Amino acid sequence: MKTTPDSRLQRLLGEPALAALRQRLRRRFELADAEETLSSIHLNNLDPVEYSALCQLTGRPSRIARSMTLDIADLNGRLRAAGLANSLQNALEQLDGPIVAKASLRKTLSAQWSALTSSASAAGSPLLRAWLQDTATSMPLLKRLGRDPTRATQLLAAVDRVLCRLPVEGLPRSQLAAETLGDAHALDAGRPVASLVLSAWRLHERTRASLEDEAAAESGGGAEERLREVWSRAGVLVNELARPALFLNLPAAPDAPRTWLPGEPSYLSLRQLVRKPYSWQVDGRNVYVCENPNIVAIVADRLGADSAPLVCTDGMPAAAQRILLDQLITAGAHLHYHGDYDWPGIAIGNHVMRTWQAAPWRFGCRDYLEAVMVAPTRPRDLDICGVEALWDKELHAAMDTQGLAIPEEAVVSTLLGDLSHGVK
Repeated sequence: MKTTPDSRLQRLLGEPALAALRQRLRRRFELADAEETLSSIHLNNLDPVEYSALCQLTGRPSRIARSMTLDIADLNGRLRAAGLANSLQNALEQLDGPIVAKASLRKTLSAQWSALTSSASAAGSPLLRAWLQDTATSMPLLKRLGRDPTRATQLLAAVDRVLCRLPVEGLPRSQLAAETLGDAHALDAGRPVASLVLSAWRLHERTRASLEDEAAAESGGGAEERLREVWSRAGVLVNELARPALFLNLPAAPDAPRTWLPGEPSYLSLRQLVRKPYSWQVDGRNVYVCENPNIVAIVADRLGADSAPLVCTDGMPAAAQRILLDQLITAGAHLHYHGDYDWPGIAIGNHVMRTWQAAPWRFGCRDYLEAVMVAPTRPRDLDICGVEALWDKELHAAMDTQGLAIPEEAVVSTLLGDLSHGVK
C-alpha cells in the first residue's frame, strides 16, 4: 500500500514536472536483475528542471548540463541520512507506488514454463513429448492459448488425454471429446485443446501434412475443410457425411463391401472412407480426375461401365475427396487431372497436381486454344493477371490474351476418348 511521502521528498522529487524523470528511474529498477545490485544510473537528455532536482538530491552544484550519472549507493545513503527514504527505490515507491521487478518476474515465469514442459514431457504420451520438444512450434501456441503456466498445465493434461487415443478408426470428433474431456464440444474448431491437438498431430505427420495444408490454403480451401482433413487423417470424423466423394467405376477388391454398380456414379462419405478403407485395385492404372460432377454424369451416360475409373473433386477437394485421392495414390494409381479453364479452376489444378502428383489431362495451353476456337463468341469474362498454371507456363498467358473462361463441360467430348481407351 502506498504511504504518504515526506513533504520534503515531495518537494524534491514529487512535483508533476518531474513525473517523466521518476518514470525513467522506475524503469531502471523494474528492468534491473534481482540477483545484481543496481550500482549506477546514467541519464541523458535531462531538461533544466530535472537536472536541478537531481543536483539537490545528490548534493552536486547546480549548473547547465543535460546528463548525469547517479551513484545509487551514495544517493541511498543521502536519503537515509536526511530521513527522506530508505533508498532511491523506496523514495520512488513512496511517490508513485510499488515498483514491480519485471526482469525478475520474467525469469520466474520462464522457469515455470520450463518446469511445466519438462514435467509434461516426462509424463506425457509420445505424441505430446515430440510436440513439446519442437519448441519453435509448441511454445508460442501454448503460451498464447494457455496465457499462464497454471492454465497451460491444465490444457496440456487435456491435450495428452486426446493424443493418447490417436489415431482412432472412424470415431466422431464429438464422441472423442466427450470420452476424453467430458464435453462433446471441447474439440470444436477454435477451442484451445483442439488447436493444440491438431498442432501436435501435424507435427506427427511431418512434412507431408504441412505441405498439403499450405497448398490448400494457397489454393483457397476453407479453414474448416483443412481442419476436417487433418482430423480425418487421425481417424477422427468431423461432419462425416458432408460433401461425399463422387466417382465412377473405381475397382475395389472383390471381397470389399460395396453397393455401387458398374457404370453408375457412386458416392463414398468421409465416414465410409475412414472407418473401413477400401482396398483399391488400381496399382499401375490410370485414374482420371475431373472438377465438376456434371462430367461424371455425362461419362456415365455415354460410356457407362466401359469408362476408365473417374473421380470428381467437386471444386476444391474437401476431406472425403482428399482421403479418397490419398488412398488411390497409396494403392499405386496414376492420377490425371482436368478442370475448368478459369482462374479458380487453375488454382484447383495447381493444388491437385502439387498434392497428389497428378498429371495434366488435356489441360494445357494447346488444349485451351483449341477449345477457344470452337467456343461461342462472347465478351471477355476472365480477369486480367490471373493464376499461373504450375504444369504449363504458357497457359496463363494464353488465357490472359484470349480472355475467355471454358467450362469443363464444354470440352467433355475430348475427354471421352481417353476414358474409353483407358479401360484395361
